[in-house]
Amino acid sequence: MQVKTTRLEAEDAKIIYQETAGLAIITIHRPQAKNALTANMWDQLAKIALQVLDNPKNKVLILRGSGENFTAGSDIKEFNAISLEKAEEAFVHMEKTISTIERLPIPTIGVINGPAMGAGLELALACDIRIGSEKAKLGIPVGKLGITLNNKFAQRLVQLVGPSTTKDLVFTGRMFKAEEAFKLGMLNYLVTEKDLNKYMIRMGKLVAGMSPESLLAVKQSVQECVDSIPSLWQGSTPFVGKDFAEGCRAFVEKRQPQFTRQSK
Repeated sequence: MQVKTTRLEAEDAKIIYQETAGLAIITIHRPQAKNALTANMWDQLAKIALQVLDNPKNKVLILRGSGENFTAGSDIKEFNAISLEKAEEAFVHMEKTISTIERLPIPTIGVINGPAMGAGLELALACDIRIGSEKAKLGIPVGKLGITLNNKFAQRLVQLVGPSTTKDLVFTGRMFKAEEAFKLGMLNYLVTEKDLNKYMIRMGKLVAGMSPESLLAVKQSVQECVDSIPSLWQGSTPFVGKDFAEGCRAFVEKRQPQFTRQSK
């Protein structure tokens, strides 16, 4: 196995990149923060995802988190010290990274062990196939933080689980356990934690053995179908609103946020 590691601001916050037998494996590693991604890590993730294409032997990209977390999404503590305008820019950059992975011309497999939260769930949804262990939990606690659901994020969810379940995820902020997520189609495969890595490699090699031309054609066809959905999704809903500052403060201070209903 060829191993390449990109080290970020600390030894315990990095994106790990490996290549083996036609598989490119990206691991998000920041265990002290449930693999939450800093702005620097989002940037590195996008660059490494594109670098996967530099090696023509790479047929499949596998994306996973280290330990017992996929990723808690973006590091909310970073947003507590910046303006709403800068926070909006950061979320737009995050969405560009997720779209980069979504539109790679090779199949992508998300491997979920533990929580995939917020932007972490969106990152998982951007993968073509998702494999989860019985410890997988998927949710969008954006309502606790005052983060709005951007149109593209909403589109990915509605197409996968429908309008009602999308609202359930946001309205309640609850984490869907592995079995429920599997039944809803948020996970394509559900295996034991013990078998997760073995199944990941097996599935990766199975997909890698298919015709690259066929796989690219179906990815492009499916994406064209998604992109052709009518004007319901035109425009751009901001990622952050007036509640975001209070949501961030409450998160950092480990208390319940005090939101006020906005009048029109």
